[in-house]
Formats: sequence, C-alpha cells, structure tokens
Amino acid sequence: MARKVVGFDEGDLRALAGVRSFERGLGYLNAVSGLEVGEVSVTAVVHGTDVYEVELTLGGEEGVSGWCDCPYGREVNFCKHCVAVGLTVLQREKAIPHQQSAALARSSVVEAWLSALSREELLALVRERVAEDRELRRRLELRAAASRSDLGTVRDRIVALIDPRPFAQYGYIQYANASGYARQVAEAARALRAWTANGQAAVAVGLAEEAIRALGVACGEIDDVDGVVRKAAVAVAEAHMEACGVARPDPDRLADWLVGTVLDDSNNVADLDPFDYADVLGPRGLARMRQLTGEALRRGQPGWVARYLMERLINAEGDVDALVALHAQDLDPSGTTHLRIAEELESAGRVEEALAWAERGLRECAAETHIDGRLVDYVCVRYAETGRAAESVAVRRDQFGRARSLAAYQQLRSAARAADCWEAERAAALATLKEDARSVRGGRYGGPLLIDALLDEGDVDAAWREAAGRADDRQWEKLADLSRETHPVEALGAYLRLVKLSKEPTGDRAYQHLAGLLLAARDCHRALGTEDAFTLFLTELRMGLKRRRKLMSILDSHGL
Repeated sequence: MARKVVGFDEGDLRALAGVRSFERGLGYLNAVSGLEVGEVSVTAVVHGTDVYEVELTLGGEEGVSGWCDCPYGREVNFCKHCVAVGLTVLQREKAIPHQQSAALARSSVVEAWLSALSREELLALVRERVAEDRELRRRLELRAAASRSDLGTVRDRIVALIDPRPFAQYGYIQYANASGYARQVAEAARALRAWTANGQAAVAVGLAEEAIRALGVACGEIDDVDGVVRKAAVAVAEAHMEACGVARPDPDRLADWLVGTVLDDSNNVADLDPFDYADVLGPRGLARMRQLTGEALRRGQPGWVARYLMERLINAEGDVDALVALHAQDLDPSGTTHLRIAEELESAGRVEEALAWAERGLRECAAETHIDGRLVDYVCVRYAETGRAAESVAVRRDQFGRARSLAAYQQLRSAARAADCWEAERAAALATLKEDARSVRGGRYGGPLLIDALLDEGDVDAAWREAAGRADDRQWEKLADLSRETHPVEALGAYLRLVKLSKEPTGDRAYQHLAGLLLAARDCHRALGTEDAFTLFLTELRMGLKRRRKLMSILDSHGL
C-alpha cells in the first residue's frame, strides 16, 4: 500500500465528511486562502457564506481530524470547508513535509528565544499580551486570585466573566460574539472546579449559584443558535453539582435553591435537574422539595414545570395515591388524564381501580366531540379480556356516533364480530352513514364516509350505487381500481374524468399520477377491445401537452 505523505488521502476525506459534504467541498477549492502548515496541523480560511476558520490535525497513523467555526462544523462535523482545506493540502502534499520541518524549526527558535529571556523580559511580554487581549486578562486575573484564595477578587472575576455586556451590541449578543462569551463562561466553570479541588468547595457552591443566576438573566439576550453558550452554562451547573458533592451543603437550603431556580421560567439555561442532586439532598432534601413544589402548585404556579417536578418527586417515593390525586386536580376533557391515572394504577397492580378510572373518563367526557382514542382502546381491551364483549360494542358504538371515521367504523366492526352481532350493528351504522351522505356533494375532497366504508368491506356494487354525485376524486379512483376487471365501462369513465382533472397540475408527482391514470384507462380499453380509441385519445392528449417536456419524458418511460 502506498504511503500517505500527509497521513490521509481523498478516500479518508470522503469517509469523514460523507458523500454530500465531500461533493460540496469540491466547489470550495478556489475559496481556500491563508494556508499555514504547522508541526501537526494545518490552518486556513475558507470564503463561503461567511469567512470560516478551519484547522486540520494531521494525526499520522491515526489519520486526520478537522474543526471549522461554521455552524455545521461547530457541531463536531467534518464539513465541506474541512474537505476543501484537506483537498488543498493533498494538492500540495509534496511540499507539506518540508513546511512541517520549517514550522518545527520556527517553534524551536521561539522556544529558545523564550528560554533566553530574563524574568523581567518575560513579564513584559506577558503584560503586553494581557494589555492587548481582554479575554486573556480576565482569565489570568481569575487564576491569580484563585491561587491566593482571594474570595472577593475571584467572585468579582467570575461575575465579570459571566457579564454579557462587553459582548453585547444594543443590549444583545449577536451570533458572531456568542462563541467569545461562551469561552468566558467556560473559563468561569473551570475556575469553580479549581476551587473545589483546592478545598474551597463550600465557596464554589455559592459562587456557582451566583453564576447560574446571572446566566439566567443574560441568556435571554443571546443569539445562541449553535448552543455554545448553553453548553458552557451546563458546565457551570456541573461545577455546582460537583462542589455540592464535596461540600455537602444543608439539604433544606439546597432544596430551596434548586426548586426556586428550576421553577423560575427565566432561568432554565443550565438545564438543572434536581434529581442529579439526590445523593446530596437525601430523604430530607427531597421531602423539602416536595413541600416547596406543592406550595407552588397551590399558589397557581404558571407553566408545566412545577407539575412535572411534583410528578417526578411523587414517582420517586412510589406514592401512587398522591400521583392519582395530582393528576385528578387537572383532568383533561379529552380523557387523556383519566388514561394516565388508569395506567399508573394498573402498573401498581390495582387493576379494578384502573378500569374504574378509565370508565369514569368515558362518562365524564361523553359530551365532548373528541375523546382520546387510547382511552377508548384501553377500556375495550379490558372488556374483551374479561368477557364483556357486548359492553365493548357499546363503547365502540358511542365512539362511532361521536366522531365518525373509517377507523371508528372498523373498530366497531371488529368488536361486533367478536360479540357475534355485526349484522345488526352494520345495518345501523350504514343507515347513519347514508343519512350523513345526503348532505355531501362530490368534489376533489371530502366524499362521504359511507363510500369509504363500503369500499373497505369490498362491497363494490353498493359503492357504485352510492358514488354518483357524491364520491370525491380519491374515492372514484379507488372504486375504479377495485372494479377495473368487473366493471370496465364504469371504471373507464371514472379514469377519463380523473385524467381530465389531472392535466392542469404540474411537477413530477402530478405527472407520475397522470401516467398511472392513463395506464389504468388503457387496461380498461383493452378489456373492452377498444384500444384504437385509447390510442387516438392519448395522441390528442400528448399534442395538447407537448410543451411539458418532463411530462412527455415520463409518459415515454411508461410506454405511453
């Protein structure tokens, strides 16, 4: 196997990027500029929708990896810009080893120069960089304060790192500045972890809570479409949890803070989950959380968070009765909540109570136009399991009467057959559908359910009798498809009418549908022995639509 001079080849780039990104990267070869070769990496800029920075790491036997600051690249994808830089490197691969050697030599020169500088000269160099780079200055200030256990300065520096104002324009951090702000937040998270590691976990807890509160205020004014700020905020929350695990704060105080933070709608950036703190909270802290959440619910706490948190707390204790009581406070008129209660009770082995709640749901929601179909299914399945087939039919009959649909008709049929009473139920159901059909007029959509039911049962003759003036285009086509062999004359009439209606729409999907109708019409003509009439019809149709080249191509592909 030939040696890879730069550690990768075009096949590696294709495998990393995928076919789509690789092909798109080919179009960016002329957009690569500023290629700079280091000892083990290559950097460049690629001019696309914006100017993006790309870095490829040449891993020797490990191949190549890439990073780009475009939105797709920030999601840790090997993007089209990475492909373009990689291909540029391959075009110049003979020169790469020499450039890497030159980069190593430059690094050695810098290292030797730095080593030769006096302490005063090094300090002057660092001061120069600190004066020029605000982000570096803040990081060094924080590390210096942390090394002296200077709580006041550390607190001030963490607050400064979290402060969004230096990155904001008109009070808002735009997309281009979000990454810089995220780096500062991540630095704050590292500082908090360092304090925990240095035996100052209790202090880190308080500082982290201040930082999380400040982030909650700041993050509503940030264009964080890539999620970089949220990721950094999560790192701060993880530093808080780590510090709590070491410091073991008072469970009641921690519960107070967690509940207050989680229930604050404006402070959800860090994705705090109180149950991540279960070990620190212990039974006492969890009980305090339940007390506080219950009080919030009684005060009418807006939003769904308090209810969801209470549900999780109750589940953690395994208190089924409390969970039922919680759900019972807000019963959905569709019966969905009744179903949840029934399922919880059944999971606890309380089957009779579960069915009673489900039946209660059917009663209490009977006047509604929509009842959750899963609740109906739940009751009917339980009835079937206990030999109550007639009651299952009654439930399905009520559901069909309340919200008529083909699915409801099919479910009624299934239940009635199990109870050996479908003949009578069918007659009554069809009579209802016939009454409904009197007010339905044919068109492109919205034909009577009666025809769908008859077609579903394969009663084609009855469907033909009901179709005239009522069926919609979809039903006509299905009816023609089912009776092409047995009723070719009627089916042909339906197809020709649909062909006429289908000549206007354009696009591949419409053209394929028109071709399918023509093929079906041809089958009918063949069955009737009138193929010449179809040939004449097709010729006239093609002449009228000859300007639609894509349609002509599709008709040709189908032998039309």
